[in-house]
Amino acid sequence: MTPTQASTPDGLTALRQRYRLERERRVRPDGTRQYRDAETEFGYYAADPYAGEPAARDPLRDTVDVAVVGGGFGGILAGARMRQQGVARVRIVEKGGDFGGTWYWNRYPGVHCDIESHVYLPMLDETGYVPEWKYAPGEEIRRHAVRVARQFDLYPDALFSTAVTSLTWDEESGTWIVATDRGDAFRATYVVTATGTLSEPKLPGIPGIEDFTGHTFHTSRWDYAYTGGTADGGMSGLSHKRVGIVGTGATGVQVIPLLAEDAGHVYVFQRTPSTVDVRANRRTTARDVGADREGWARERRENYLRIVSGETAEQDLVADRWTTSAGLLEKLLPSFRRQGDRTAFEAAYEKADAAKMNELRARVEQTVTDPETADRLKPWYRYACKRPTFSDRYYPAFNRDNVTLVDTADTHGIERVTENGVVVGDTAYELDCLIFATGFSVGTSGVLSGKLPVHGRGGVPLLHAWGRQGPRTLHGFTSNGFPNLILMGSLQNASSVNYTHILDEQAVHAAALVAAAEAGGALIEPSRESEDAWIAALAEDAPDHEWFHAECTPGYYNREGRGRPNGPFAYPHGACAFHDLLRRWREESMDEILRTRTPARP
Repeated sequence: MTPTQASTPDGLTALRQRYRLERERRVRPDGTRQYRDAETEFGYYAADPYAGEPAARDPLRDTVDVAVVGGGFGGILAGARMRQQGVARVRIVEKGGDFGGTWYWNRYPGVHCDIESHVYLPMLDETGYVPEWKYAPGEEIRRHAVRVARQFDLYPDALFSTAVTSLTWDEESGTWIVATDRGDAFRATYVVTATGTLSEPKLPGIPGIEDFTGHTFHTSRWDYAYTGGTADGGMSGLSHKRVGIVGTGATGVQVIPLLAEDAGHVYVFQRTPSTVDVRANRRTTARDVGADREGWARERRENYLRIVSGETAEQDLVADRWTTSAGLLEKLLPSFRRQGDRTAFEAAYEKADAAKMNELRARVEQTVTDPETADRLKPWYRYACKRPTFSDRYYPAFNRDNVTLVDTADTHGIERVTENGVVVGDTAYELDCLIFATGFSVGTSGVLSGKLPVHGRGGVPLLHAWGRQGPRTLHGFTSNGFPNLILMGSLQNASSVNYTHILDEQAVHAAALVAAAEAGGALIEPSRESEDAWIAALAEDAPDHEWFHAECTPGYYNREGRGRPNGPFAYPHGACAFHDLLRRWREESMDEILRTRTPARP
């Protein structure tokens, strides 16, 4: 179907029918229950492959000014912005053996960021660093996380290889008691949770998964001791191995081309193909990005945020497939709202969507030589149903004789795992190694899942205080009954495809709250009325995206086909407007969240 045909009424009707058919082939009755927790249910993460066994130390019983839960970019930025506000003792507690978060754990072959590095890497202006590549490899990103942590002196009080197990407000002392799995029970005047949206790996609940006697691992714990090589490839340990990989999302798209080069044979088990657009990665220089100007990085990322948030800009500084397809992100982000006549907008949107998807399907056809394989790699859904991926090496990998695509849509996934391999339909695939590129429970932090219990005033659990109607916050950061607790993440605020920019704005806000509380000798705690007003504001203008996601092929965006309900979950006018709102609120209304601190008892 040509772009012209796709935009006709008959063409759009045919596309809707095809999309619906492909969706029904993949919907499973168990929905999100088809996955299992990689840590508690399968025991995948008993050891840190990068740090080894943690050094013995005595449990801590001291007091710090700010405790930050999580040492990824969210936690690092919170610590850095606190330092800029003059906070002396900032303790970051991190499960990994160093800073980096998802970039500490994910070191699989081919790992890169799919957002341009000059807008993705935070604090480039402050550190003076200019990324080497337009799309940075994982190791460059991890090293930048370490660079920021060192520049802002975050190492001395940090606790690595340590997981926070509970947060408990102590009314008498006016501090939080932070308990960890290393026996710590130290105190903090303020707590910031920055546990991330990609922190809990998941595995498919395939029958027999425990029975496989070959080698197996999740991509977020890549086993180089078995495969050999590095993140650049060269996996000599796989040269005569039959390797199966489950998952063709962003991780699979990056790692499969390198597996294809090094393994004896690769079986790619695909439920739903990703959209794979042009990557065009290249080395960059300071001159390329205007890094000779003061504030160049902030200017560039603000420009990028405006464009991918659906706003206009005089110039597109990044000019990649994200920005040129920005209009189609409207349904992907819950805080991306279009104004005007809905019927006219939806009609124009569907035509633009059809043209883009037709272009992406044509790319498959033009690259993959085997027609049957090409057909199976074509994505049949609307653009915003899944996070787009980008690669210039993925499709060519399927032209190799040692790569076999196994489509599992008609069997709703792999049927079972045996001692020797994987069964799909009537075919058993014998494997030496089975790799899971099945991603993470997106948006599920320890706080929201209940794995990290938080008890506020009177010992009331946070999730109990919120109740069945869901989270209650002011701006997504603070909750009544939980003084001096600041939540970072995607809850009841605004998001973007460039999530580190969002985290940095959140870190600036968190640090400003702490500075104001310290200056006034006060506690940070919103009133119930301010929470009610914020939730009402989110609900009043919430975009109607439920119908769109209910029609999408199943994935994490629509809770595996159940849909993504409308509601007061995100600021509906986009990230740029939300950041402006926070700045005005800090200038004009911050006093409303500050409460008189009760003196500690003698």
